[in-house]
Amino acid sequence: MTQQARFLTGSTMGHVARMTLTGAFGMTFVFVVDAANLFWISLLGDPQLLAAMGFAFALQLMSVSTGVGMMIGAVALISRSIGAGDMDRARRLATSAAITAFIVQAGVATGLIAFRYPLLGLLGASGETADIAARYLVISLPTIAIMAFGMVGMGTLRAQGDARRSLMVTLSAGIVAMVLDPLMIYVLGWGVDGAALGVNLFRGIMCIQALRFTIRVHDLMAKPNLHDVIHNARAHFAVAIPAIATQLSTPVGNALLTAVIAPFGDAAIAGWTVIGRMTVVAFAGIFSLAGAIGGIFGQNYGARNPERLRSAYRDAMIFGACYTLITWVLLAWAADGVIDGLGLPPEAGKVVHAFTDYAAVAFFFVSALFVSNAAFNTLGRPLWSTGFNWIRDGIITLPLGLAFAAWFGANGVIYAQAVASVLVGGIAGYAGWRYVRQLSRQMTAAAAVPTAPASVDPVG
Repeated sequence: MTQQARFLTGSTMGHVARMTLTGAFGMTFVFVVDAANLFWISLLGDPQLLAAMGFAFALQLMSVSTGVGMMIGAVALISRSIGAGDMDRARRLATSAAITAFIVQAGVATGLIAFRYPLLGLLGASGETADIAARYLVISLPTIAIMAFGMVGMGTLRAQGDARRSLMVTLSAGIVAMVLDPLMIYVLGWGVDGAALGVNLFRGIMCIQALRFTIRVHDLMAKPNLHDVIHNARAHFAVAIPAIATQLSTPVGNALLTAVIAPFGDAAIAGWTVIGRMTVVAFAGIFSLAGAIGGIFGQNYGARNPERLRSAYRDAMIFGACYTLITWVLLAWAADGVIDGLGLPPEAGKVVHAFTDYAAVAFFFVSALFVSNAAFNTLGRPLWSTGFNWIRDGIITLPLGLAFAAWFGANGVIYAQAVASVLVGGIAGYAGWRYVRQLSRQMTAAAAVPTAPASVDPVG
């Protein structure tokens, strides 16, 4: 057993909480940096600049989803090798995953830049607004290939169990951006161009920090080898492609519900927008849960430790329930203050209360969905996580939204989203638990028969 396989000993609940909360803090900090960028742009006094940023961010989500999916694939492979004590394979996997992610992200950037105007047109951008958004994309998109190294590096740190340094990657880059962004955007008057340069700076520092910690502190990257890149690409894509598809389901579901709530007027849309911002901040711990616990599953699977595999799944579900309950109470308490502070009209306030008073508790089932996602992605069934997410966001969300909107008005859209999460999250959470138990029984049986072939690994 290697000392670097941190998740093989100690409290699984402690590992779940530590990895999830550090991930949530980093995620929240990134949102703060983004909000600060918009604030400095708003001080220039041109609403057209904010609109252009909005259109550009919508297209940037495609690259972010691709990058996250590639990182999930890397974590699944690397953590299993670390758990099995094969550090040489883990190093080679980390390097080949980073190179593969770089190539993929370079292709994504090229495609988005080449078709930026048609894509912006589909989003509704036109005229000078489209020109500004297109210029922002041309400046900022090339560095998503560089960011790929940083994201795989962060994933490698998480696979190894170094939550603190993984967090430091985000914090160090974000702090520099927080200091220099206002200088470039507002003081120097570079506007949207300054914001794009700030994004490039953030990605560059993130890449340098992630590689520094991964290589110099943990020695978890080998020298590049073309044979390794080609040989490992299939296993990497087997997890990464379904993970990318899974990441894309949520914005699709949100877009469908936005279309359903839009006919209820600007006040309803305002309430819906506020809910979106509240959700991202308040439930950052839930959103980071899947990425945080993948390494725990992977290490213990690689070490053929069935009891800790079951324990990690159970503790992640308990953590999600406790986090949701506490957050639900706080949201219900803070709702009126948020509504009054933002000056929302009564109709918007009712929509917000529909979420904070009732629908927010459904995030326990969202957490169950995310825990099952982590298990399926890491333990060889990534298409299952893709299927469950698209059933929720692409199949049942729209009909539920239309039905509930007809019964309860704008509030019904909020209830529909919650019901979809309850139905799919409950089934996915149970399916994930059944799968983990089945896998654990196979591991136990294989361990009891020394001559049994080592084909328990469902992903080979």
